[in-house]
Amino acid sequence: MKAVVQRVTRASVTVGGEQISAIGRGICVLLGISLEDTQKEVEHMVRKILNLRVFEDESGKHWSKSVMDKQYEVLCISQFTLQCVLKGNKPDFHLAMPTEQAESFYNSFLEQLRKTYRPELIKDGKFGAYMQVHIQNDGPVTIELESPALGAATSDPKQLSKLEKQQQRKEKTRAKGPSESSKERNAPRKEDRSASSGAEGDVSSEREP
Repeated sequence: MKAVVQRVTRASVTVGGEQISAIGRGICVLLGISLEDTQKEVEHMVRKILNLRVFEDESGKHWSKSVMDKQYEVLCISQFTLQCVLKGNKPDFHLAMPTEQAESFYNSFLEQLRKTYRPELIKDGKFGAYMQVHIQNDGPVTIELESPALGAATSDPKQLSKLEKQQQRKEKTRAKGPSESSKERNAPRKEDRSASSGAEGDVSSEREP
């Protein structure tokens, strides 16, 4: 699970030209749910978001108070694009949880937030809708969070690239398997000098991937 937390002076969500949700001072949370997320990730992320110290205290000391300490509002937006993996320049979202599962999972996340904090201070957008999210970032302050299970594997871009390349090599190996076997089966035919060049050409064309 990934979250982008922004400290805001105000934020709102509009769907079809109608404002459906808005907050004043607080945080706006963009949440990306992955295929592997469980209730454990929900509890971890809720705890981190609500206790993230991005506000100043009464004496003006920075990074001292959380949204709960200040009793500010929280606006949550489901954003599957946070689970993007680039393939060249094209975004790929195969790591994101499918919509059918993600909606109930996202609702359980909201429920956990409201259970842990004050329900009336938790606002959200409209799951699956085309939204315009208006954020007035205060600072600006933007913090990226990842649940441990996901972060351990993908927070390092080099490690992510390595994992992607390993997966690609595996797929290529599986794809080449039948072709290589075919080459081995057809290898003796190269020694058959009585075969015509046309026959050899046919065999070669069969080996083309």
